[in-house]
Amino acid sequence: MDNISLFEAKKAKGGLVYKLFATSIFVGIILIWVYRATHFIENGRLVWMGMLAAELWFGFYWILTQSHRWNLVYRRTFKDRLSLRYQNDLPGVDIFVCTADPKIEPPMLVINTVLSVMAYDYPPEKLAVYLSDDAGSDLTFYSLLEASSFAKHWLPYCKKFGVEPRSPEAYFKSDSGQLEAYQAQHFASVKKLYDDMERRIGLAEKLESVSKSALLEHKGFSNWDSYKSQKDHGAMLHIVIDRDEEATDIDGRRLPTLVYLAREKRPQHFHNFKAGAMNALIRVSSEISNGPIILNVDCDMYSNSSQSIRDALCFFLDEEKGHEVAYVQFPQQFHNLTKNELYGGSLRVISEVEFHGMDGFGGPMYVGTGCFHRRDILCGKKLTEASRFEWKGMTVSKGESRAELEERVKALASCTFELNTQWGQEMGLKYGCPVEDVITGLSIQCRGWKSIYFNPERKAFLGIAATTLDQILVQHKRWSEGDLQILLSEYSPISYGLGKINFGLVMGYCTYCFWSVNCFATIYYSIIPSLYLLKGVSLFPQVSSLWFLPFTYVITAEHIYSFLEYLWSGGTALGWWNEQRMWLYKRTSSYLFAVIDSFLKLVGHSDSGFIISAKVSDKDVLERYEQEKMEFGATPPMFTILSSLAMINLFCLIGLVIKVIWAGEVESFHQNLALQIAVCGVLVLINLPLYNAAFIRTDKGRLPSVVTLKSLLVALSLCSLYSLL
Repeated sequence: MDNISLFEAKKAKGGLVYKLFATSIFVGIILIWVYRATHFIENGRLVWMGMLAAELWFGFYWILTQSHRWNLVYRRTFKDRLSLRYQNDLPGVDIFVCTADPKIEPPMLVINTVLSVMAYDYPPEKLAVYLSDDAGSDLTFYSLLEASSFAKHWLPYCKKFGVEPRSPEAYFKSDSGQLEAYQAQHFASVKKLYDDMERRIGLAEKLESVSKSALLEHKGFSNWDSYKSQKDHGAMLHIVIDRDEEATDIDGRRLPTLVYLAREKRPQHFHNFKAGAMNALIRVSSEISNGPIILNVDCDMYSNSSQSIRDALCFFLDEEKGHEVAYVQFPQQFHNLTKNELYGGSLRVISEVEFHGMDGFGGPMYVGTGCFHRRDILCGKKLTEASRFEWKGMTVSKGESRAELEERVKALASCTFELNTQWGQEMGLKYGCPVEDVITGLSIQCRGWKSIYFNPERKAFLGIAATTLDQILVQHKRWSEGDLQILLSEYSPISYGLGKINFGLVMGYCTYCFWSVNCFATIYYSIIPSLYLLKGVSLFPQVSSLWFLPFTYVITAEHIYSFLEYLWSGGTALGWWNEQRMWLYKRTSSYLFAVIDSFLKLVGHSDSGFIISAKVSDKDVLERYEQEKMEFGATPPMFTILSSLAMINLFCLIGLVIKVIWAGEVESFHQNLALQIAVCGVLVLINLPLYNAAFIRTDKGRLPSVVTLKSLLVALSLCSLYSLL
């Protein structure tokens, strides 16, 4: 079939070896459970039961994670075959770029993403780019107009010289010293145009207003005549580059359609955040371009490969299996990571291992960006025998002027359009969850569709990773809270997915849905074993006991495997260590707050909102980030929890050292408390950057004195109270 199929899928090598290894780990876990259940201590049965509960949870969660490693699938596309069969008959593609705040997501960042997707290696007459601006900012609109003019020069340059990447900012930052004289001349010319555009947009940002000449020149600014605020304005729609008018670049080639949309916002109508914006785009685009394929990208996630559309089409247009494919998910990857990934922001293991494992059981979840969808499936179509991908003949009505079309289509982006409809339920992205993407993907798969995970050698999309600890913790709090809400909703993978999707995929979804629940066992293990060191009470088997072996084997083997898996995924040894730190920090802060907020929502005292991650940082913050210094210069409650846990472990380890020196019984402590000492010692080592930020550093990234004082008081009080009991 290789000479027919447009793609191939291969299972990862070494599957049998891994399954034997995982089986040995499972046996070790069972033995740990048996030990806990049969060796209760006389004084402290409740504490012992707590250890049993924590270890039962860790074992159960480890079993869930095996679904990501049991059946890894890797895919390769054959774009040459696609070109031979469909070059003159390719489907239209609509690209959605979403932004929500010009201060958090600067206009230059947004239009670089827009320009990168306009420059795809794809017939421009079949390409339409839509910018959804949920802030309704005239500055963002002005920047898009500037980008449309620059595109007339940028797109021909990209095509003429085959440049990669096609985000101007990213390209101009790359090495251009080896260009031939002919290209160097064009490079200088287009770079000057870009710099001039950047200067004009920068000036408008600084003045917080668009120049009067621009206001008079572009009629689209009339949309702001009745504008009141970001949360109170009518629908604003402007077709910047019209398909019917056949706008061309400087070489006379067609330009892609380009549309600006700010859906209507009114205080009395809930707008459903990004899901609401996406659904408005689906409706509006159906009347303007109606591309049967939809790509959505976040405004900070520029296209890094001009071939991504063709890669995705190899799956959709495959004659044998393409009719089953609902969406093709590319990984989230980032261009601003430090060498050792200070905050573990690369999602390295997820993108290089776990999603390949989900692909082996029916496909990955939808993660909200870098995803190609079939329009009809996104709008609720179910899988049947007649579900072939029919893209031919999909057209839009013609005969209207641009102004008439804009006015008519605005109604599709009004606040009231969705009332008494299935939008947000059976059609479009689903509402009511902070991770609308995940729940939408799950519902699509439960209708019988497959999804595809494609992780090409050249990264398809590159975004901006969090550059502060606070940002990454807040981001994971939102993700884990949303996933927990899915678990507790009617769309729980356990109740909704069983019988509809592969059981391995159910387990894969549950791995993320149970993220936040990990907080309880992790916090317990981070406090209790260390506290019991103060009295020399052992909670683990002695070194001389045979029961010591399953504990040491499971802990050692699993961490060695984790280390090797991380290195195999392209990481560094120090990066893996940073990942372990972030694993601890997320479980003891982000996940805890996610559980609390989810519980409050269940009882009616809280309502989750969509938090936009900042895409820019102060110069000194960026400098410390590049130097791989952790940023603690804030006072969120999460930092108080992290520092309190760190201080508890530090005091317990210091107390143990003093006790050993005082008693002089090193051998006894080594025999009875070896594993507890190891756990406490590792927790102290992991927290070295926090101790440094609390007691040594003097820069603005140090831990605030008030947080340090609170954590010291909490730790001293808890340790003193326990010592007196």
